[in-house]
Amino acid sequence: MAALFLIVGQVQGVGYRWFVARHSRRLGLHGHARNLPDGTVEVVVTGPGESIDELQGLLRDGPAFAKVTSVERRDILDHNINQKYFEIM
Repeated sequence: MAALFLIVGQVQGVGYRWFVARHSRRLGLHGHARNLPDGTVEVVVTGPGESIDELQGLLRDGPAFAKVTSVERRDILDHNINQKYFEIM
């Protein structure tokens, strides 16, 4: 299973991508997190569905200094994700 998340709010410059990477690696997910020019963060992950669901809940919380206003999820095909680990872009 694979999913793309767009996270909106105060999520850049607050350690959000590092937060996502730490939890994604712990959950055994592969993919990436990157800042987008519009101030959002994009997270693409592949792995077990229950791990992706757990990550989704964590994305809503974020690290201490983040202020997440919305998390949009789109399920995608996992063959589009080539990473063998989780990386920060």
